[in-house]
Amino acid sequence: MQIYKGKSVFGGIAMGRIRVYKKDQQLVKRQEIEDAEAECVRYRNARDEALKQLQELYDKALREVGEENAAIFEVHQMMLEDDDYNESVEDIIRTEQVNAEYAVAATGDNFAGMFAAMDDEYMRGRAADVKDISGRVLGILNGASAAEVTVDEPAIIVADDLAPSETVQMDKSKVLSFVTVHGSLNSHTAILARTMSIPALVGTNLTPDASVDGKFAVVDGAAGKLYVEPDEETMKELEKRRREFLEQKELLETMKGRETITPDGQKMMLYANIGNTNDLATVIQNDAEGIGLFRSEFIYLERDHFPTEEEQFEIYKQVAEALAGKRVIIRTLDIGADKQCDYFELEKEENPAMGCRAIRICLTRPEIFKTQLRALFRASVFGKIAIMYEHRIR
Repeated sequence: MQIYKGKSVFGGIAMGRIRVYKKDQQLVKRQEIEDAEAECVRYRNARDEALKQLQELYDKALREVGEENAAIFEVHQMMLEDDDYNESVEDIIRTEQVNAEYAVAATGDNFAGMFAAMDDEYMRGRAADVKDISGRVLGILNGASAAEVTVDEPAIIVADDLAPSETVQMDKSKVLSFVTVHGSLNSHTAILARTMSIPALVGTNLTPDASVDGKFAVVDGAAGKLYVEPDEETMKELEKRRREFLEQKELLETMKGRETITPDGQKMMLYANIGNTNDLATVIQNDAEGIGLFRSEFIYLERDHFPTEEEQFEIYKQVAEALAGKRVIIRTLDIGADKQCDYFELEKEENPAMGCRAIRICLTRPEIFKTQLRALFRASVFGKIAIMYEHRIR
């Protein structure tokens, strides 16, 4: 038996075989060039492709793991559009007459080093983000395919570290736990583990190689320990604790159906947020007292045309009926900024987060807005629907 210690991200106990994930190392060679301007254009094309990939990852994360986890890809886009970052890459290309790969790698190392040296733990965690976006651009420049973690059966994922783009592409039903050597409690992997409610460790003192790959292991999220091939006595203790944990979860299940009241008698409303009707089963299963936010923009994002009044009505009606009289708060479409639909034909903005989005777009396109409102009013006959209008600056 081998025991490894790490920082606990989320409690609980996971049992299964270890799957070691290793990234392909990108070798970067310094090469002299003759045409610096052509090399800068080559870099810009790669950066634009990276931005496109990040937008696709954002959309995927938004659908599958929610807005909080998707926001990291919005941050990555902002980093990749940062003037200081881009000027650094192009300055290195021009002043040193070197290839774009070397300039990107050097800039990524410099910026990651600056973040890693900061006192604030959250800011130190952004060093991994800089490495992630730089690695993405390098991969495009080298013609390499994007990194992806493929898991065939439920497993404990062990890695040196995991980038946000890698975690979000995993089949979540096949991930029992995350265990990484590096990373912080504020890393994307940690945030995703908490969202998925699975045990996870970061900063673990193990070597992710063939010595642990494929072996049976147990992750104790509460104690912050990874047991590889635990002995019989340890296994009995861990199984006992796992039963206790599951019993506690079952006890929480008994709270379903009861009113949400604080010890001093204050009534609370415990609502759920959803992105589409696929989430309704989970809402009902977990006995939410209503829907606090239905992000209606997904009706638009999942289509290649403006949804008709009838299409929207059927969706809103289904949600209202499924909640059986419980309150459903539906936000009018929040298109713009990080959420783009080609058929909206929105103009490119320097700072889209503070530009034309959400209610601003609705008010400038009354025919689209009125179609949605008519569908909402019609559906309100079948339940308790409330409408949220959002005007936000992020």
